[in-house]
Amino acid sequence: MEYVCTKRNRIDMSCEKEEIDINTSSNLLEARIYKKLRFFDLDMDLNLKKEVLVIQGHSGSGKTTLLNCISGIAQPDKGFVNIESDILYSDEKKINKPIRDRNIGYMFQNYALFPNMTVEKNLIFGINKKNLGHMKYLNDLMEIFKISHLKNRYPGDISGGEKQRVALARSLTTRPKVMLMDEPFSALDTETKDILYREFLEFKKEFDIGVMLITHNDEEARYLGDRIIKIDNGKIISIEDKNIDW
Repeated sequence: MEYVCTKRNRIDMSCEKEEIDINTSSNLLEARIYKKLRFFDLDMDLNLKKEVLVIQGHSGSGKTTLLNCISGIAQPDKGFVNIESDILYSDEKKINKPIRDRNIGYMFQNYALFPNMTVEKNLIFGINKKNLGHMKYLNDLMEIFKISHLKNRYPGDISGGEKQRVALARSLTTRPKVMLMDEPFSALDTETKDILYREFLEFKKEFDIGVMLITHNDEEARYLGDRIIKIDNGKIISIEDKNIDW
């Protein structure tokens, strides 16, 4: 079951939510996450299609913890995480796949690039560089994200927008089915954001994967997202689908 916005009040645009059955046949990822935290319990059911699912909520509401539980950085107390027919985590079945086996890309808020490695070595890290197919794909990524000319430079010598492109390319080197992005545009100036927003939408078309994106920026959420989930104290309080004509 999932809560969706079924009717809007035309005066204040508030949302009347109704619990309905969701057809899961087209879902790429399905997750039921329960984890006891210090001040509240993270307790969510959600699914992801080949779309951009935006997650919003105030600081400390459980957004990053949710992504960490899906990626394998953190372990839920109960629940499950599935990508298609692949079970990544299940407390009932005692399954908890390591991060490297989850086929999930994760782009961190601070990009988490290795400062002592060149751009190329940051991208190569974690893949088999003796595999010619892997190396061709890596070169293709550098072309797509327009970073080929940066391959011999270090993260400290490139701009914020360039770091963002490198981090996004690196998160795609393993050919993930799902991409998790934690406030990837928050540190950028307005002009750079506008450019990268357009590039992000092109990337979405090019790679045809599911994306879960955290942002505090309402304009960014509406521009980039197909659905917007708002959470508070570890619970989903609203879901808005941009593709539904109100």
